[in-house]
Amino acid sequence: MKIATYNVNGINGRLPILLRWLGEAKPDIVCLQELKAAGENFPRLALEKAGYGAVWLGQKSWNGVAILARDQEPLETRRGLPGDPEDQESRYIEAAVQGVLIGCLYLPNGNPAPGPKFRAKLRWFERLQAYAAEILALEVPVALIGDFNVMPTDLDVYKPERWRDDALFRPEVRKAYARLLAQGWTDALRHLHPDERIYTFWNYLRNSYARDAGLRIDHLLLSPDLAPSLRAAGVDRTVRGWAKSSDHAPVWIEID
Repeated sequence: MKIATYNVNGINGRLPILLRWLGEAKPDIVCLQELKAAGENFPRLALEKAGYGAVWLGQKSWNGVAILARDQEPLETRRGLPGDPEDQESRYIEAAVQGVLIGCLYLPNGNPAPGPKFRAKLRWFERLQAYAAEILALEVPVALIGDFNVMPTDLDVYKPERWRDDALFRPEVRKAYARLLAQGWTDALRHLHPDERIYTFWNYLRNSYARDAGLRIDHLLLSPDLAPSLRAAGVDRTVRGWAKSSDHAPVWIEID
């Protein structure tokens, strides 16, 4: 089974890119972030024609998450991260697909830091930790997948010294990510490539992609019931170089 995550940075504007990648990579399960489209504008029919069923949680102009499954319909199990009834942002959706519980998330950016947006990011992270502990206790195969907006270590950013005060790299955020892993989750890409500089995002500015001035902020975390099945992991880096592509590249794993 091939499972992937892809921050599309606007699903309708980049639909040709998404469909091309789906046709070439043929993932079985895909988590999408930053749909930037209201629910009624989600391109369900185009994705069905490409062979994918979907569940989604949209929001006009901002955020938005979806789970795609090849040749089947995902069974939705949750819409929205629990813990704050006033949170109306579309950042979490969950579904069961082929015996795996898939949590698709788009964690807040948090900049500028410090400030209210950064505090909101840390609160969201606390809610994620609490809920992640709950689903781990189910003792079933679970994958938490998406754009975490976190660079966990110096190895995950091209020039660490330039990012020390950024909300994606501040100590509070990296510690929050480490606490999440300490629950028992496996960072799939880093697990199989412990010493490599692998990036998933390249800014549109300053020729970042050509210079490989990237960040690793898109992650696939596997529960103890799923991690032993991990066989391969990588980034479809060339997709970032396609014309009019997202500033993220798809990240994928293969499991038995």
